[in-house]
Amino acid sequence: MSSFASEVKKELTAVPVSPKEARAELIAMVHMNGIISLNSEHVTLDIQTENAAIARRIYQAFKTVYLIAPDIIVRRKMKLKKNNVYIVRVTMGVEGLLKDMGLNLFGMMDDTTIEAINRSEDTMRAYLRGAFMAGGSVNNPETSSYHLEIYSLQENNHLILQAMMKPFGLNVRTAARRNGHFIYLKEADKISDFLALIGANQSILKFENVRVTRDMRNSVNRRVNCESANLNKTVNAALQQIENIQLIQNTMGLEQLSPKLQDVARMRMDNPDLSLKQLGERLPDGPVSKSGVNHRLRKINALADKIRQVN
Repeated sequence: MSSFASEVKKELTAVPVSPKEARAELIAMVHMNGIISLNSEHVTLDIQTENAAIARRIYQAFKTVYLIAPDIIVRRKMKLKKNNVYIVRVTMGVEGLLKDMGLNLFGMMDDTTIEAINRSEDTMRAYLRGAFMAGGSVNNPETSSYHLEIYSLQENNHLILQAMMKPFGLNVRTAARRNGHFIYLKEADKISDFLALIGANQSILKFENVRVTRDMRNSVNRRVNCESANLNKTVNAALQQIENIQLIQNTMGLEQLSPKLQDVARMRMDNPDLSLKQLGERLPDGPVSKSGVNHRLRKINALADKIRQVN
């Protein structure tokens, strides 16, 4: 996860919520990251995260909504030995808790709970915020591409998120990976809208500031590249014109041209770096328009082509 994504999630853990919003947020995190364990004695619910602030958020939600004080277990990742893994574990009253969240003991979800959340924009925002904290990531806007996604092991989860985001004008795309599913946004303005939707206001300011600076830099670069391309085109055309004029001079002589063609031929020979507009302003019978100069030079080019064909 990028450092920007970490900052967004840290900000989200401080968003104030009502008990109803805390419940919707918690339900999303259980739907996304909950692991149900069954044995002969009792049922256990684990929610795992690598973010300490999110673990505290989950713990506080259980206390506020369900009056439960779960255990927090800290483990170190075995592979990288770099990040801690925080497990929020509930061991008492899990069956009733899951029922309230719309889940059975096998993790299957019913529609009633989601329908209740969808009746209020506030609880929808809270659910989406919880889903992002559980499985979301967003690229640093300074990188080469804009990308926000929410990942889940269960296909049904991303279908719920897709449907929930649609009323807010966020038509997310979906894709499958070998071990799960995800929804994603690629448009910068839509990513900004989603961050606003879930309450990441400070992150939006940073995102938009970097985005504006980056877009302005890209615009300047495009303009410079365009001007460079036009300059190269102008130089190459001038070199071809001079080559044609020299061919005419060496074969039949410029004196055989009409006075107007002689003037433009000599002016081009003496000023290879001038644009057509600048040439027209310096011609003896000028000023001549850019199209007028171009017309005369085309006649010279056509004559040179005929000479080449004859020779």
